[in-house]
Amino acid sequence: MTIQVSTRLVDGVAIVDISGQLRLGDATGKLRDVVQQLARDGYHKILLNLSGVVHIDSSGIGELMTTYTSLRNQGGELKLMNLTKNVRNLLQVTRLYTVFDVHEDQATALKSFQ
Repeated sequence: MTIQVSTRLVDGVAIVDISGQLRLGDATGKLRDVVQQLARDGYHKILLNLSGVVHIDSSGIGELMTTYTSLRNQGGELKLMNLTKNVRNLLQVTRLYTVFDVHEDQATALKSFQ
């Protein structure tokens, strides 16, 4: 299963909808490219919708951290929403759940940017 990434804008926030497997290879590169392009285009409030992510490996976790750090260094914000059970468990086991600003739904996530 390949990764599918699409973007949309809601109230000045770039939402990146991700589905598939976020793992070593094209998937992590695709996510990186999309977020970097959004930042270059001036969007510094980025929300990753992980509701469609069925699997994430250590490379996927690493890419989330790299993207988070890079965006923060540019004065931006990266938040996560709609984590699947597997992704939530992995973030909790790795203790990264406390690093990311995680939200259960889009409305709550969008309010957190204000």
